[in-house]
Amino acid sequence: MSVLDLDKKIEELEIKIEELRKISTENNIDLTCEIEKMEKKLLELRNDLSSKLTPWDRVVLARMNDRPTSLDYIEMIFDDFIEFHGDRLYGDDPAIVGGIATLDGIPVTVIGEQKGRNTKENLFRNFGMPHPEGYRKALRLMKQAEKFKRPIITFIDTPGAYCGIGAEERGQAEAIARNLMEMSTIDTLKIAIVIGEGSSGGALAISVADEIWMLENAVYSILSPEGFASILWKDASRAKEAANVMKMTAYDLKELGIINKIIKEPAGGAHKAPQMVAEEIKRNLIAVIKG
Repeated sequence: MSVLDLDKKIEELEIKIEELRKISTENNIDLTCEIEKMEKKLLELRNDLSSKLTPWDRVVLARMNDRPTSLDYIEMIFDDFIEFHGDRLYGDDPAIVGGIATLDGIPVTVIGEQKGRNTKENLFRNFGMPHPEGYRKALRLMKQAEKFKRPIITFIDTPGAYCGIGAEERGQAEAIARNLMEMSTIDTLKIAIVIGEGSSGGALAISVADEIWMLENAVYSILSPEGFASILWKDASRAKEAANVMKMTAYDLKELGIINKIIKEPAGGAHKAPQMVAEEIKRNLIAVIKG
């Protein structure tokens, strides 16, 4: 059973349990025994979902439309967020959001790659694939943060930088390379958090940091499993196999010393309890920034 099938089964069972509770309350019928049996089954399914996840399952979870986005986490974690727009050279890029906010009273700069929830939003956000102006906007905000000694928090969630003709004409490779160079010398605390997909230079361009954290079901790699399979085996359909050898999960990367911290997720993924995940991120951020 795939992770999506298992997730659907858990969701259906949760609905049935709520329906039984409602029937029990409204009709004064004792359904305790039936509810307990279903809750036991629900716990077993959740444990299965947590313990049997393959690297490909985590890729699927990382790409889920229901997964919290950068703006979701910004809203739940920070106060007084003011979004800034534009790179002062070409224009604004909705695939990258950024601005200033406060975290437990501390001024910070927050930047994130932003996907959409539906087709209309994804077209506006370019499916979370930034153009050069997005990376230049991010760098502008980082240099501003350095000037005012504000900590920088970035949220990574992209299938990769956009590789269209316009992006190449406006210097996509240069924009990414400049961010890598400049971020390595920016003199203020930088924390990068991979919340979903972290693929290719599109992810690296805002993740050169003092600390890199990952959500438990996020992935972080040189490119997507489909791209890896296409290049190595000339067969994109072997993406699942590629995911198993790429060492792209949070646990693999923590073991290799690539990342510093894993933020736990509830069974089924961050979308099951986004507020809980946001609170865990916030707690860790406050500990590091105030420490």
